[in-house]
Amino acid sequence: MWNETDDPEDVDAAFERGDPHAGVMVIALALNHPEAGAILPRVARAMRSPDPEIRRQGVIALAHTARLHGTVDRDSLDLLRARPRGNEADDDLWSFVPHRRLPGWLWAYHWSQPSTWIWGLRRLRQATSMPKSPRRGSRPPG
Repeated sequence: MWNETDDPEDVDAAFERGDPHAGVMVIALALNHPEAGAILPRVARAMRSPDPEIRRQGVIALAHTARLHGTVDRDSLDLLRARPRGNEADDDLWSFVPHRRLPGWLWAYHWSQPSTWIWGLRRLRQATSMPKSPRRGSRPPG
């Protein structure tokens, strides 16, 4: 079945015959196959597709691969860079792949987002044991 495959060869065959469900098969592969090395080339192939829906499904498959396997390859990152920011994969890559493996353009995108700053300040406060700033209208102790 096209929505529950775990065989990379099935996905390759779907691409070869121009199956309109090839993108869904890549998502199924990302969810069901145990090795990211077998998934990521098919994700990249989907992201290169002339069909915009299959390209979008490739981005979703990349997000699932990042979430489940904690990895990404250079080819997929290069293809993702051409996509608009704020897509399904951007946040999952940032959340589940070690930041040292992510490119500068993805760092720049995430550090431009207010939620990243709030998260970063909370982490900094925890790491340095900084006291929380007093609330407005509160009285100083003593």
